[in-house]
Amino acid sequence: MYTLPITLTMAAAAALLNIWLAMRVGRVRGSAKVSIGDGGDPALTARMRAHANFVEYTPFVLILIGAIELSRGSSDWLWAVGSLYMLARIAHAFGMDAGKPMILRGGGIAVTFLVLIGLALFALYTPFLAYQPIVTNVAAIG
Repeated sequence: MYTLPITLTMAAAAALLNIWLAMRVGRVRGSAKVSIGDGGDPALTARMRAHANFVEYTPFVLILIGAIELSRGSSDWLWAVGSLYMLARIAHAFGMDAGKPMILRGGGIAVTFLVLIGLALFALYTPFLAYQPIVTNVAAIG
């Protein structure tokens, strides 16, 4: 049996972060008295998009972390990347609360992109790290 401590920890953190983002939407939804959609409320729209944005990117990050951890093992850099991603998503959520573009929002999405691109490139490169050509001995007949 394989234990993937980084993947498990990041998936748990993502689940808790997802609940936190949903609760933030719910608070604004309750104060704006909007049960479906955004009701034209800019604060509700921003919170909904912060939550949806998290849900759009996180599955790819978790799949890549899991695949890399499974193929290469646990490592400090993978812990750091996963943690950085979670912090970036928190920053992005707070940045979305600002009425105008803010460094937390921009920084959060920039780090998200860098993490996703870095993990994807490492995942593409990983099969070649362990590649060993198969050598066979074939006896000549004749």
